[in-house]
Amino acid sequence: MPHSIEVIPVAGRIGAEVRGVDLSADVHEGVIELVREALLRRKVLFFRDQRLDAASQQRFARRFGPVTSAHPTVPGVREHPNVLDVDAREGNVAVQWHSDVTFVDRPPLGSVLRAVVLPALGGDTLWANAVAGYEDLPVALQTFADSLEAVHTNQFDYVAAGPAGPSESLRAYGRVFESVRYETIHPVVRVHPETGERALFLGGFARRIVGLSLRDSSALLGVFRKHVTRPENTVRWRWRPGDVAFWDNRATQHRAIADFGREPRRLQRVTIAGDLPVGVGGRTSKSLTGDSTSYNRDAA
Repeated sequence: MPHSIEVIPVAGRIGAEVRGVDLSADVHEGVIELVREALLRRKVLFFRDQRLDAASQQRFARRFGPVTSAHPTVPGVREHPNVLDVDAREGNVAVQWHSDVTFVDRPPLGSVLRAVVLPALGGDTLWANAVAGYEDLPVALQTFADSLEAVHTNQFDYVAAGPAGPSESLRAYGRVFESVRYETIHPVVRVHPETGERALFLGGFARRIVGLSLRDSSALLGVFRKHVTRPENTVRWRWRPGDVAFWDNRATQHRAIADFGREPRRLQRVTIAGDLPVGVGGRTSKSLTGDSTSYNRDAA
């Protein structure tokens, strides 16, 4: 029954563990509503000891909306084209802070990530609260940020930002990742469609501020990103077999920690289709290059 679940915060400003729900089962609608409420409040939720496979992972994600294809350019797993394989053996370790797929005009509402193979040590994931990042800004910077727009693109491959430089497998992955060029203008401050909260809608795919030079854009983006990813606004999750993470992509950023050497690390992600972002004053996102219709085909 819905009242039997527990939502236990795991950090001060973001993150909670949800206990008492089996995601592989036919989850009661009342439980789904409690999970939705907890997601809006805590931004990222963690579920231990789950027994999901790719099919039941998608079934759970669809309780919150239509799912997207695996990725606009990267193919999904063979039997499940809506599931993205995040396999470190292919160099796919997202070590730069980002929100998922913000280079399209309708980025995902949220993502459901499932642990498949884990290293003995390391490989944790960090999430940051982009609403708290905005609220931490001085009022003058909030007002300035409210007026700005940024160009997001997939032509900068966030997985290539590691200190060791790109391997050949990572270069090959990057060629697939960038095989279709996407550029989208998003408001720097996004008004959350369900809570009304304002969040700094930035991450590794945001490359420049509209109307500013690349140098000035880089400096200003750095200021905003540092506010979002301050340790006080983050949570770190240590994965265990069976773990599932579910986050609000409209209000968070995340990154992996590549401290596991050559050990295997494999997770699988399903993304839930989102709406067109709206900024302060009602300005909406707009696509410059690339058609994301096939990515969001089930939401049409």
